Amino acid sequence: MSSYEHSVVINLDKCTGCTACIKHCPTEAIRIKNGKAEINDERCIDCGECIRVCPHKAKKAICGQLKNMERFKWKIALPAPTLYGQFENLEDIDYVLDGLLKIGFDDVFEVSKAAELVSAYTRKYLKTEGVKKPAISSACPVVVRLIGLRFPSLSENLIHMLPPMEVAARLAKEKAAKEHPELKPEEIGVCFITPCPAKSSYVKNGFAEYKSSVDEVVSISDIYFLLIGEMELGSDIKQLSQSGMIGVGWARTGGEATAIFNENYLAADGIENVNKLLDQIENGNIPQLEFIELNACTGGCVGGVLTMQNPFIAKAKLQILRRYLPVSQNTPSKDELEYIPNCYLFNELPEYPPISRLSDNIAESMRMMSDIQKLRNNLPGIDCGSCGAPNCRAFAEDVIKGLADIKSCRILDDKE
Repeated sequence: MSSYEHSVVINLDKCTGCTACIKHCPTEAIRIKNGKAEINDERCIDCGECIRVCPHKAKKAICGQLKNMERFKWKIALPAPTLYGQFENLEDIDYVLDGLLKIGFDDVFEVSKAAELVSAYTRKYLKTEGVKKPAISSACPVVVRLIGLRFPSLSENLIHMLPPMEVAARLAKEKAAKEHPELKPEEIGVCFITPCPAKSSYVKNGFAEYKSSVDEVVSISDIYFLLIGEMELGSDIKQLSQSGMIGVGWARTGGEATAIFNENYLAADGIENVNKLLDQIENGNIPQLEFIELNACTGGCVGGVLTMQNPFIAKAKLQILRRYLPVSQNTPSKDELEYIPNCYLFNELPEYPPISRLSDNIAESMRMMSDIQKLRNNLPGIDCGSCGAPNCRAFAEDVIKGLADIKSCRILDDKE
């Protein structure tokens, strides 16, 4: 039984067993059994792809609720920069930040502000001797878990830099404690407004030995309608935003990569493309690169399944917003950049059992691999999904592992 707490679940009442999800799951974590989809917790990476493709809305993400923040005396909102691209006719980020204060938060700390600090220290990180290249961004929790499960040999390439969400949470709490010394640490709470379920899972499970500083995660789709009712475009508001083009740019593919000020990079999005690219990196079939940015969602975080706006339209809206901003408002001083502060780094990566491992015993694994290949050769090879597995190779593995009956292959059964 996996101890990993997931944020993607199935509503069995709505599931029809149509096989759409099993065909798109990047880790083959879903099977159809007894006419209903089942998710293998050990394989699931909370990418939300099944939510995106399910025609019956039978998959959903579990996030926190805004009312849960009432347990804190001082409530701080951490808006992901993706939030800014969700609204019509928005020309000033401050309207969004002001709206967050109006719906009940005591303060706002932009994740885009922390992203600019992370970008600055990433530039320093890439110049550090001994860093394995190409260095792969660890900002997307889906990519980190995918590498651990399917491409463990690439774990050494992951940058040991905490994501902007975590940096923002720490800085927000430090700011609140300094400005309000009467508050106890447990009375200060931070709420991340997320575009995807993977960030919620990250907060629930922590990161290896690291425990998240975020107290609650609420989806953009839940916050959106509350903000719409409070945002008064054209009214006079305070200047609250402390972010620049770099920080806001993190919401879209290439935003993080271009911020390293090095043209020797690659940025890719979409979980299928990410899967293929990681396979090429593992095989050494790529040019010499310094940095690789990978986003599980199409378009970057703007494509998260918990957003409201079409990702391409959201990117266009963010582009309009960015043109009014300075390049960056959060660049550490030369002295501060001499070393990367320990609070920006994590020491250990989470350890996951590789999904390609058939057994802990090498001889047993080789025997099973041979049996899987033999059975696969006898199967129709049309990957129809009628057996409940995504393809014949996965079905053969299930049979050899004792997780499925060979009679589940209806085509093979008909031939007999």
